[in-house]
Amino acid sequence: MNTPFSTPTGSPGTAAAPSLKSDIPRRVVDIPNSPPKRVAPTGVEGSSGTTPATEMRKLIVGRDISLSGEIAACDVLVVEGTVEAKLRDGHVVEIADTGLFKGSVEIDEADIGGRFEGDITVRGTLKVRSTGRILGNIRYGTLEVENGGQLAGTIQVLGEAPVLPSPAELSATVSVSAPAADNAGDGEG
Repeated sequence: MNTPFSTPTGSPGTAAAPSLKSDIPRRVVDIPNSPPKRVAPTGVEGSSGTTPATEMRKLIVGRDISLSGEIAACDVLVVEGTVEAKLRDGHVVEIADTGLFKGSVEIDEADIGGRFEGDITVRGTLKVRSTGRILGNIRYGTLEVENGGQLAGTIQVLGEAPVLPSPAELSATVSVSAPAADNAGDGEG
């Protein structure tokens, strides 16, 4: 009888299991029909940092997945679904266009392409993509906002006093536009 699990004739005592390991497909990382992922810089890969890249702890919350609770011991958090949590002392958080994070975060770097609601403290660079929306208490070291990205709430540069937006600015986009109150009758002179 010649089955995939039988030992070949002529090699008695040889286990078939090692040959089956090569037949097991590896885990596929890319999901068909999903938008391309942006990879947030970790500051660890290819450098001589304190944590080698092989020891980096990464959590990916995929589309249509919801997670709630407290997240500890996570170097990189990628949110494509929904997360309601408290994340402390991580290195990088990336919220994809489809992602929603509700809660509080203290992190080194952040790349926001989806929605964030709550308290966010970014010791390094907070990057808000054109599809990114942040509502809440925002603290950052440096800020990069693409045209169309939105920030609403209390905004504070680390080490400085908070900047409280006016009610009109509370939901305004980052793109520059003329104030609505000045449009009535000012164009003709």
